[in-house]
Amino acid sequence: MSSYDLLIVGIGGQGTILASNIIGEACLIEGVPIKGVETHGMAQRGGSVESHVRIGGTFGPLISPGGADLMIALDLMEAVRYRHYLKPEGRIIANDHTVVPTSVFMQKLPMPARDDLVAALEGHPTTIVDAAGLAAEAGNLIVQNVVMLGAAAPHLPLKVESLEEAVRRLVPQKFLDLNLKAFALGREAGRS
Repeated sequence: MSSYDLLIVGIGGQGTILASNIIGEACLIEGVPIKGVETHGMAQRGGSVESHVRIGGTFGPLISPGGADLMIALDLMEAVRYRHYLKPEGRIIANDHTVVPTSVFMQKLPMPARDDLVAALEGHPTTIVDAAGLAAEAGNLIVQNVVMLGAAAPHLPLKVESLEEAVRRLVPQKFLDLNLKAFALGREAGRS
């Protein structure tokens, strides 16, 4: 059985792990086998984080370079850094945002322009999402990860209802309405 392989990438503090946990929970709700792993050992706020999620299938949790069907990037720079994990036809859902890397401050390295980062993603079907704007519309910038999850929902082999139920199970009750609104706004953005 082949798997649907998803890579979620971002910066420490952006909610990469919660996004992968929501997808994992949705798989459990549907009774779909899932394997996943995060690499965040050296991550801290500002450090790179990647989550490998393999929906279905029988092999281990790590996605081989060139094997991912979809990448959700919470940061444009991270999308460029990890694009080699995608299949040639692999899709990118990327946040239209870039955290300035520490090396720009410490080593005075040049910061790539937004248009150069977007151009580096050419060759893959790509949806750029204003997650910050949609999260602000939902009520709080902290839910950009759930906006991005919503934008990816039309491309995932999971039911929307399962993803919404997973959000209900994993997000604290006091933030539930905020996250469900963020998910819905993201879904609309992902359709365009």
